[in-house]
Amino acid sequence: MKIDRRRRLIRTFNLLDQPIRFNPFVFSRTFFMWAITGLVGGIIAGGYWIVLEHFTEFLAHFQGWQVIPTMAICGLLAGLVIHFIGDPGEIHLIVNNIRFNKGKLDPKNNPSMILSSLFCVASGGSLGPEAPLVQVTGSTGTWLGKVFRLKGEELRSLSIAGMASGFTALFGAPLGGSLFSLEILHHKHAVEYYKAIIPALVASCFSYLMFALIIHLGIGATWDLKAYHYTGVYDFAYATAFGIIGTLFGWIFIFVVKFFKKVFEYKKFPIYIKTFVGGVILGVIAYNFPITRYFGHNEINQLIGGNFGLNFLILILVFKILAIAITVTSGWRGGFIIPLFFVGTTLGLIIHNLFPSVDTTLAIVSCMAAINACVTRTPMSTTIILGTLTGFTYFVPILFASLTGYFLAPRIPFIGSQSEKLAEE
Repeated sequence: MKIDRRRRLIRTFNLLDQPIRFNPFVFSRTFFMWAITGLVGGIIAGGYWIVLEHFTEFLAHFQGWQVIPTMAICGLLAGLVIHFIGDPGEIHLIVNNIRFNKGKLDPKNNPSMILSSLFCVASGGSLGPEAPLVQVTGSTGTWLGKVFRLKGEELRSLSIAGMASGFTALFGAPLGGSLFSLEILHHKHAVEYYKAIIPALVASCFSYLMFALIIHLGIGATWDLKAYHYTGVYDFAYATAFGIIGTLFGWIFIFVVKFFKKVFEYKKFPIYIKTFVGGVILGVIAYNFPITRYFGHNEINQLIGGNFGLNFLILILVFKILAIAITVTSGWRGGFIIPLFFVGTTLGLIIHNLFPSVDTTLAIVSCMAAINACVTRTPMSTTIILGTLTGFTYFVPILFASLTGYFLAPRIPFIGSQSEKLAEE
C-alpha cells in the first residue's frame, strides 16, 4: 500500500516537472508552486495571528504593577525555549542564508521561533510578528521547493516567495511585501534578486487572500490619519525636511541598539538570563508608560487620536526607542518595523506640536518612512506599505522621505548582513 502511494506521488511530481502542453498563455506549472507557497504561507500567518491575539488578550489582563512580573516571566520562558529547543536566529541570518546558502532557509528552528516570539510579542515586547512570520513562511518555501525538486535560482526564488507571503499577510500590501522581501536582502546591488519579483508577487496575493479569509480582514487603511491634501511643490521640500529629522532619529536608534548590545554582551550569560533581565526593564517602562507596551499596531491609533502634550510625546519617543533597543538586544524575538513606525508617528506629532501650521499627516508619514528606510534600507517597499497602511495615496512625498532616509543612512548598516563588504565577497 505504501509502495503504491509512493509511486502515485512520484508520478504526480513527474507531471509537475513537465510543462503544461497546449498552453497559449504565460501561465505555467511554476505558477502552481508559487500559488501553493502563498496559500500555505497565508494559512501559517492566519493561524499564528489567531493564537497571538488570544494569548495577547489573556496577558493583557495583567495591568499596573503586574505588568513587570508578567513581562519578566514571559522573557524567561522565551529564553528557556531558545536555550532548550534551539536558537532561531534573527533577520541577518535569513539574509545570509538567502545570499550565501543557495537560498535555503532551515525549518528545523521554526518551533523555537514561533513559541519564543509568541511569548515576546503577546506579553508586550516592542517587537512585532513580521520577522517570525517571514522566517517561518520563508523556510516553508524552501521545504516546498525541495518537495517540488527545485534547485538553484528556482529554489531561492521560492524561498523569497515564502518570505513575501508572510510579510504580506501581516501588512496587507502584496506589492509592498514582495518588494520588501527583495530589498531586505541587498542594498547595494538591489537588482540582483529581482528575478524573484513575480514568484513573490503571486505568493503574496494568494497569501493575502488566505489570511483575509481566516481572520476576516477588511480592505482599507489601518491607521486613522487625516486626509492629506497636496498644497504645492513645497510639500516635497517639507517631506524631505521631515525625512532628515526622521533619519536623525534612525541614527540615534541604531547607536542606542549598539550601546545596549555591548551591555548585554559584556558577560556571557545564558540567553534566558538576558531575556529575563530584558523583561524586567521592559515591564518597568510599560508600567510607567503603558502606551509603549506592545509593538504599536493599535497604539499608533491611540497616539493619533489622543491629545497628548509636547512633554509627554517627548518622553514617549525616548522610552519607546529604549524599549525597542532593549527588546532587540536582550534576546527577545520579533520584528522592529511597526515599532519604528510608532516612533515615526510620535516624532511627527512632536513636529506638529512645535509647528502647528505643519500638515500632521505629512509630518507623520514622512518621519515613518525615513526612519524605517534608514534602518532597513528598503525605500521602495516602505513607500508602498505606508501608502497602504495610512491611506496616503499620493506616493511621491513618501518616496522623497524614504529616499532621504535611505541615502542619509549610516554607511555601516543596522542589519549587519547588508554590509557592502559581505556583498563583495
